Amino acid sequence: MHDDRRLGNKNNGGMTVSNPENTDVNRDELPFVAPCRNLSPLAPFRWLGRGMKDLMQAPQQSLTYGVVVAALIGIVCLLAWFRGSQWFMFSMIGGFVFLAPLTCIGLYAISAQLERGQQPLLARSLRAAFKRHFGNEMVFALALLIIFLVWARAAVMVTSVLYPSIGEPTIGDWVVYLGFGSLVGAVFAAVTFSASAFSLPMIMHRDVDSVTAIVTSINAVLRNKWTMAVWLTIIVVSLLIGIATAFVGLIVIIPVIGYAAWHGYLETIDASDFPRHTIGITAVRRDDAAEEDQSPATSSTQ
Repeated sequence: MHDDRRLGNKNNGGMTVSNPENTDVNRDELPFVAPCRNLSPLAPFRWLGRGMKDLMQAPQQSLTYGVVVAALIGIVCLLAWFRGSQWFMFSMIGGFVFLAPLTCIGLYAISAQLERGQQPLLARSLRAAFKRHFGNEMVFALALLIIFLVWARAAVMVTSVLYPSIGEPTIGDWVVYLGFGSLVGAVFAAVTFSASAFSLPMIMHRDVDSVTAIVTSINAVLRNKWTMAVWLTIIVVSLLIGIATAFVGLIVIIPVIGYAAWHGYLETIDASDFPRHTIGITAVRRDDAAEEDQSPATSSTQ
């Protein structure tokens, strides 16, 4: 309720207008990290509720997005299964955990349009997501790709050294292999999740660089460990359910998770010190009703 009220931008018939207020911003005086709020461990369920509300307000756009993403995931996994191996398919599913944040960028734009009383258009969302902020998003994508490649290399090394392929493996051999492999994967997943939980929504919302967004995200995750553990559990369980339903469940799950992530960012991060984008969807301030709805239940903290 504190940042968007000060801005004079207006929503002109659902079309985004430019924001001239950023012209005098001295970027050398901007903070290195945006402050975050202390969250209740139950906060992610509130985000899910808002995500479901966005899905109901924009069902056609949401389900279209969900069908495309679910189809891509299904095609990649099927190719890995039939052209590679089961282990390769599981690796690709694991890789999706690293690259999943990039698939939700367009969903953030849909939520942003709904908050501003605009008609949610998929074309406008994709343009805002992949054209307006392309540079910062590619820097972030490169960072995720590097983490994924290092993780993939680590997984190959673990398999080549610990996989019980000689003789008759015992239960102990499998426990060592699966336990160590899971530990390595969990470390990389935790790093990726911490860096991506709020960074892409922040890049979408405010005119910030990728480094500031990533550091802000890591800081917020570390200060809300239990809440983010609940959120990560919800994401993983939801994705497993989606995959277990032959990827059909992902058609609904992907949009809801994407919308919930956007609302989680708005509730967690106080980005009011950073300039608004000069053009695009988020150059317009949110509606007062949306401001009230996103008001956090807990106080703000550095």
